[in-house]
Amino acid sequence: MAATPQNPAASAPRRKVSRHRGEGQWAMGHYTPLNGNEQFKKDDDGLNVRTRIETIYSKRGFDSIDPNDLRGRMRWWGLYTQRKPGIDGGKTAILEPEELDDKYFMLRVRIDGGRLTTQQLRVIGEISQEFARGSADITDRQNIQLHWIRIEDVPEIWNRLEAVGLSTTEACGDCPRVVIGSPVAGIAEDEIIDGSWAIDEIHERYIGSKEFSNLPRKFKTAISGSPLLDVVHEINDVAFVGVEHPEHGPGFDLWVGGGLSTNPKIGVRLGAWVPLAEVPEVWAGVVGIFRDYGYRRLRTRARLKFLVADWGPEKFRQVLQDEYLKRALVDGPAPAEPVSRWRDHVGVHRQQDGNFYVGFAPRVGRVDGTTLAKIADLAEAHGSGRVRTTVEQKMIVLDVTEDQVESLVEALEALDLTAKPSPFRRGTMACTGIEYCKLAIVETKQRGSALIDELERRLPDFDEPLTINLNGCPNACARIQVADIGLKGQLVLNDQGEQVEGYQVHLGGALGLEAGFGRKVRGLKVTSEELPDYVERVLKRFQAERADGERFAAWASRADEEALS
Repeated sequence: MAATPQNPAASAPRRKVSRHRGEGQWAMGHYTPLNGNEQFKKDDDGLNVRTRIETIYSKRGFDSIDPNDLRGRMRWWGLYTQRKPGIDGGKTAILEPEELDDKYFMLRVRIDGGRLTTQQLRVIGEISQEFARGSADITDRQNIQLHWIRIEDVPEIWNRLEAVGLSTTEACGDCPRVVIGSPVAGIAEDEIIDGSWAIDEIHERYIGSKEFSNLPRKFKTAISGSPLLDVVHEINDVAFVGVEHPEHGPGFDLWVGGGLSTNPKIGVRLGAWVPLAEVPEVWAGVVGIFRDYGYRRLRTRARLKFLVADWGPEKFRQVLQDEYLKRALVDGPAPAEPVSRWRDHVGVHRQQDGNFYVGFAPRVGRVDGTTLAKIADLAEAHGSGRVRTTVEQKMIVLDVTEDQVESLVEALEALDLTAKPSPFRRGTMACTGIEYCKLAIVETKQRGSALIDELERRLPDFDEPLTINLNGCPNACARIQVADIGLKGQLVLNDQGEQVEGYQVHLGGALGLEAGFGRKVRGLKVTSEELPDYVERVLKRFQAERADGERFAAWASRADEEALS
């Protein structure tokens, strides 16, 4: 048959017809596991690995661990193998997992809402000293991570944590991770609404439940009633942001679909107002959509942000209402922009009850077990039994009486935990980096700490709010795309043509005030050694060229490439 306008296929080459597998969405009937991660989750729920850890692996040792447990299901209990020492960043993407694995683990302690008693903090410090070589890092999701953990010690660590109301349940894995919350919930003078009850209810009803223990990938939650917008709600899978409804009073504005990594997306508002009593139910509905409609075929698309981008907020809200809540949500207002660029609660602040809270800045979240125990001692000595972690790798002591504030500030200063940090100390964050992380390419913690010292020495009068975020790889655990200066670790060439550790530079990202992603200047990369010189140079140009009151992010977005190089 000859080809005709009505029959163009007659001359077209035949194509092999194959059945489309879709995106691996359960709600569309695609239950067949389409990758190794989906297969091991189908074979056995991640939560079940705890029994094997307690009865087999902790008794027989590291070499007895099944590979699908070791690099898969153990994450559901906060355990990742850490990087074997001595492997440089050039080999990160080349070596097999078993070649990168050390026989020690990172253990993540889950701290929902960043809320700790001094007793709990002291127990974490003691575990650090006894089982983790003194290591301890405060993360930008309010958790505390320990390193050098042996599998033989894990059951005893769990016993000690759980005896004081802590756990590592679903601290990692394809499940609902820690629920971050305002660290000053229930105590801040300017609070719109206290979301603590909702965090507790979500934890009680759903964390550790098999209802949501097999999601397409990790799921991140933020709940805060602070007008400072202090939980980076724009980059969570779901966020509840405190607002005042003109008719219904205080409640939460609902956001979905935020996330960073290699395909960053700012979350979108659904335009819905949620009262405190309904937050857990609405949260479960959003997680249910992710479980049932989330993309499972490709790990690179297995985050809620991709589904939200494809559906749009209108369809997402409609499915949430029709299929999961069985009722309509109330329309509501957007949150106001925060009045301050600093959202970390560092410094001395009055509480609702007339006492004070004192926020302080460890260096890039790096502390140790001894320091954690000393913080607990200091808090108790100054009248407090409560401390908090923040999403900026900071800590807060609550409930300090006015006559004890100055003494506490001085005592913290003596531990190099300043409540009056420079902008560089206050605004610099760093991920775990190559020291422990198997995905990392460059070192971050020591580099970030050294950068703080250099900038404080070179620019002692710089007093603008500024965020400098260092990440060891492209995965953005340290939120590089939304920092004023975001530094993505990679190997670069130095002046001698040698491959060395360095960073690709992102400039002008922001959250809260005009949220958006930083600008990448073509070819703009710096070696680790050049980093202090580069940052000093750019900040001096900013000071010279900025308009009155102009923020660094605004200047960086309009500056020419020469000024940013």
